[in-house]
Amino acid sequence: MVSCAGAPYGELSNGYEDETAVSMTVDAESSAARKHPRRQRAAETWLATIHLLTDLPMGIILFVPTVVGLSLSLGLLPLFLVGIPILIATLWTAELLTTIERARFTITLGEHIPDPRPPKEARRLGETWLQRLHRRLSAPHSWRAVSYSLLLLPLSAITFSLAISVWSGSLALLTLPIYNWALPNGGADFGFVTIRNLPATVGVAAVGVVFLVSAPYVVRGLAAMDAAIARALLGPYSTRELTERVGQLEETRARVVDAAEAERRRIERDLHDGAQQRLVALAMNLGRAKSRYDDDPAATREMLDEAHSEAKQALIELRNLARGIHPAVLTDRGLDAALSGLAGRSPVPVTVEVDVGTRPSSTVEAIAYFVVAEALTNVAKHSHASRAWVVVRRLTGELRIIITDNGVGGANAASGSGLAGLADRVSGVDGRLLVHSPAGGPTVITVEMPCVS
Repeated sequence: MVSCAGAPYGELSNGYEDETAVSMTVDAESSAARKHPRRQRAAETWLATIHLLTDLPMGIILFVPTVVGLSLSLGLLPLFLVGIPILIATLWTAELLTTIERARFTITLGEHIPDPRPPKEARRLGETWLQRLHRRLSAPHSWRAVSYSLLLLPLSAITFSLAISVWSGSLALLTLPIYNWALPNGGADFGFVTIRNLPATVGVAAVGVVFLVSAPYVVRGLAAMDAAIARALLGPYSTRELTERVGQLEETRARVVDAAEAERRRIERDLHDGAQQRLVALAMNLGRAKSRYDDDPAATREMLDEAHSEAKQALIELRNLARGIHPAVLTDRGLDAALSGLAGRSPVPVTVEVDVGTRPSSTVEAIAYFVVAEALTNVAKHSHASRAWVVVRRLTGELRIIITDNGVGGANAASGSGLAGLADRVSGVDGRLLVHSPAGGPTVITVEMPCVS
């Protein structure tokens, strides 16, 4: 309540006008709020109609290549297994087309259907090409995409016809009084009855009004049914897929824990065999120098020089150990500077190209640095290479690292070498590590990791 005691008439009038303006604004906002749901339902109705009308062409687009691919693959399967690559191509095509279909649901219905395909995983160590082929051909999400591609055509024929019928039929009945006199037989023929007189024509128009009012509900109901089927076949994991994914995550977690334990033991070993031994020698030299300080100054100076050298070597080893765990330059300046530092310390000449744009997460950066560091160490120790190349690129949602050397080749990630530990680290972030290293070289290590800034 505003107090107006002692206020002039003009001020009272202005206050009244202000309150009136506020009241009118509130009324206008309330009216807009009441109208907004109607506008939203109207937009949903027309978008649902557009979705149902595009069902049929999309059904044809998905049905034709899927049926042709399945027919060819089954027909050519006895012919030296030629049908297998065709079947793989058919599955891939079905997954690509259903990705477009999910985008159509998002645009027309606002229905976001997540991609059921699992993230790219690290190649399983020791897995043969036959096992990889079986895993690819038995992937449930691929066959669900094929099932949807085959089902959409007959389903879309029904929804397309109903959408056309519900709107055109309603309008035809509603406007019957306008053109009924011009129809053959003098009126609309419904099979069991012919509408000729005015009261019957008006009655049919009233039925058209009822149909037209119910048409939005029918259209939205058909769209909701369409979305429910799409969610069931194109949506996230079924129980079986979820169980498999949990198993993969458990395996990945175990490998990451093993890799972390191996890294902890390496750090303990380096501390014990390196810096600790030097610090022990430093303490002994200082003790001997202290005991001879008064009796033999020359020998004491020699011992102090030796202790000074041991202290510098211990500092260098501790600095290298800390850099191997997580270098400060990686945190401060990112991958480009950190990998350039690695290349500068490598005994093999290394060319580094880094283009990542926005910096990825610190976890991905740390794993990328460790992978490159370990790979360059292996190049220096085992490959007999004269040059190496490191290329880091950020693609759509992915960080890709390619490490190449011109050495003798023969590297194998399944042999239990350091590459197996790298694969374990990469798999911890749902990445994968691939090694191509034929005898005679070159060796190419490709690492792909999901990249989130």
